[in-house]
Amino acid sequence: MTLNGPQTTGRAFRNLSSPEHTVRHDVNMAVPMRDGISLVADVHRPDARGRFPALVAASPYPRQIQDLGAPMGFIEAGNTEFWVSRGYVHVIANVRGTGGSGGEFGFFDGDERRDMHDLVEWTAAQPWRDGNVGMIGISYFAMTQLEAAVERPPHLKAIFPLAVTADLFEASSHHGLVSSAFITPFLSMMGLTASRSDEFWRSVPMKLARKVLNTGPLHRKFGTMNGEAAVTMMHQLLKLPHDPHPWDQLWLDVFVNHPVRDEWWDERDLTPLLKNIEIPVYLGCDWENVPLHLPSTFIAWKALADNPNVRMGMLDRFGLTWPWESLHEEALAWYDHWLKGRDTGILDGDPVRYALPGAPGWHAAPSWPPAAAHHAFALRADGVLDTDEGDSGAREFMTLGAGTGRVKAGAIDPPASLTWTSNPLPDDLDMVGEIELRMIASATAADTAWILTLQDVAPDGQVTDVTAGWLRAGLRTVDEVASAPGAPVLPCRTPVAVPIGVDVEYRIPLVPNARRFAAGNRIRLVIAGDDQNPQTPAIMNFRHASVGTSSRNTVRSSSRLLLPVLAG
Repeated sequence: MTLNGPQTTGRAFRNLSSPEHTVRHDVNMAVPMRDGISLVADVHRPDARGRFPALVAASPYPRQIQDLGAPMGFIEAGNTEFWVSRGYVHVIANVRGTGGSGGEFGFFDGDERRDMHDLVEWTAAQPWRDGNVGMIGISYFAMTQLEAAVERPPHLKAIFPLAVTADLFEASSHHGLVSSAFITPFLSMMGLTASRSDEFWRSVPMKLARKVLNTGPLHRKFGTMNGEAAVTMMHQLLKLPHDPHPWDQLWLDVFVNHPVRDEWWDERDLTPLLKNIEIPVYLGCDWENVPLHLPSTFIAWKALADNPNVRMGMLDRFGLTWPWESLHEEALAWYDHWLKGRDTGILDGDPVRYALPGAPGWHAAPSWPPAAAHHAFALRADGVLDTDEGDSGAREFMTLGAGTGRVKAGAIDPPASLTWTSNPLPDDLDMVGEIELRMIASATAADTAWILTLQDVAPDGQVTDVTAGWLRAGLRTVDEVASAPGAPVLPCRTPVAVPIGVDVEYRIPLVPNARRFAAGNRIRLVIAGDDQNPQTPAIMNFRHASVGTSSRNTVRSSSRLLLPVLAG
């Protein structure tokens, strides 16, 4: 069966392991942890004599269906047959409190980190191992890779964390705006799946589903499933009952008990620990993954600046779909090099490889971000986005809090959002890197939200969402000393009331991205105060809990959108 998605970032590889082995399955293996509980793992290994390197995949998702073939957002451990046939052991484990593993799920806490260390060392001690361990998988499977790496187990030789999150707060609460459309169904889905029995996941209906889902024609259709489809599926699961503990408690922690950064979130932030990782790390993500894993990819890259063996591959749309199978050849070249000692070519050329959406081929850079100059675009009073501000002025929009009783806009109401659109571009404009809005604005409430979407508008009017940025106005404090242009640091720890009716300068980061805005297209910026309205753009349909205030917000033409533009 052909794997879905791009398999390389354009590199030419050599000396890769070939498929030679059939698969042997050892299921429901008990893996003892240092505090006395045991995780449960399935071990898939070559049905042959000898010892082999191992790739560990760990998450809270059902390990029993990682080969189901369904386009579901938690089938992300990688293609077992691909790895085992090429001489790797594929160990798929459930983190504590899920899938029969002991203990209580802590959602990326210190216990989970220590468990990942012990899981790696258990793997290295098994009779079928050769002592070399790597890790595999995207999303939560990538997060557990970082968890293991910061604990520095002696036998962990390299990791490949695509679509990773290093800081749970940054993924759960976008600068103070809780990502409710993701977190609520995610925790509900976890509550539903974690309590299902092993017999349920290995039942006859599941076996039949596996056979159907892995047929070639159907499987190929899953190559264009995106994040919005996964969120829609999770919302359907909200209608089903689940055990409230610990899932509802974790929901309360995210939404109610810890609204800003504090010690609870600090325990779930690996960023300060990443500098301790000395093993090779391959990072990557797809450009569309704006509201979840894309920001952390670049945070991790910067935190690993002193590690000489870090590579990164950035993918176009549908680069990471479900079941996850993309970049397996790239990962094979990585692990054949680091775990088997083969010269595969994975280290040849520049360390950063990226797709530039809207442009053909693969691009390379010696570091991230590529060399670019920030061009300043004014948010003009006439609604045009231009390098020339024109006559100074302002524009207004209104955000209504819940419970106002207003069911539709009044005749004199300001709009619910504003757009600024450039004139048609005379030439292609290649944008790659860190983006920022420096905005001068006032509000009639002590707190409000700023929700930004950057769009590409084709001559026929077709709109493509490129990236987004968010900021709760009361959490606007910026450490100017630590903040490079285009990359503000937003601690989000100390709320400060917005001075009502007074202009405030905001530095709002948009998630770094890449795009070729073609000649004839227009660049558009949308600003809103609430994205619960389905008419407001939301990438991957990730929407946020409302701040709850009603406010008339005024944006000055002296505001500037800073776009990183490549030379030429």
